[in-house]
Amino acid sequence: MSDIGSGDEGITSQKYHGQGMDAGGNNFDSGQQPQEQELATKMLQIQSKRFYLDVKQNRRGRFIKVAEIGADGRRSQIFLAMSTAAEFRDHLSSFSDFYSSLGPPNPDNVPDDGKLKSEMMLKDNRRYYLDLKENSRGRFLRVSQTITRGGPRSQVALPAQGMIEFRDALTDLLDDFGTDDGGFKGELPEGRHLRVDNKNFYFDIGQNNRGIYMKVSEVKSNFRTAITVPEKCWTRFRDILADYCDKMCRATHQPQEPHSGSASAAGGGGARPSGSQPAPAQFDIDTLTGSAPNRI
Repeated sequence: MSDIGSGDEGITSQKYHGQGMDAGGNNFDSGQQPQEQELATKMLQIQSKRFYLDVKQNRRGRFIKVAEIGADGRRSQIFLAMSTAAEFRDHLSSFSDFYSSLGPPNPDNVPDDGKLKSEMMLKDNRRYYLDLKENSRGRFLRVSQTITRGGPRSQVALPAQGMIEFRDALTDLLDDFGTDDGGFKGELPEGRHLRVDNKNFYFDIGQNNRGIYMKVSEVKSNFRTAITVPEKCWTRFRDILADYCDKMCRATHQPQEPHSGSASAAGGGGARPSGSQPAPAQFDIDTLTGSAPNRI
């Protein structure tokens, strides 16, 4: 399962006041899915910020939503699969140990980018960048969540002094609900490649925050496009294609009226009979191994 349940979970609880807009303008109050359940929640007050850790569950499994609310009311959030939350918990321990080993802040000895220690976590189509940073306001852990190959980025910033408290709260939730993400656990089929004339079609099976999908990409030398078909409608998609294939097959092989006196009717000459179809396009199909390359 991917790290978030639906991609548009709403912050509708009374604990989130206001219009539910984060710094980037994302509306948390829209799109709440009725089948989603909140199983548990914890609130932490760390310096001037409040953090909510919500364990949620939907048909794709369980995950943890981390929401940060600043003193000015600005909101931001990230989503963690249960297994990713466990990995994050372990990183918090190592970051805390490193932070404890640091001396007092020294404005003359701060890296140009402010980063003191960094780690990265990868889960399905999402990356998480953990950066312990220092600026004029102090030291903090920034956790950024991104979608691979671009896409929106969301992040929360945890004051360094609160990392242990945050880790302990996360540990309590993981002890209660485990580190099993739920959802699909089998091995996804390998990608396929189809070449027709000067076009290449790639069929890649993947999994993201909305479930399993098939991405069909058309690639030419100076052109590429793709569609994404959710797994829940593959059967219907196949049936529609099969129906068109059957109809075209019947139309193509209807008996043709004889043309008396023509060279083709007499069995001679090289001309194609009137009404016949051109030779089918040549194509090759192969199977790709591993993940899809950056052709899409």
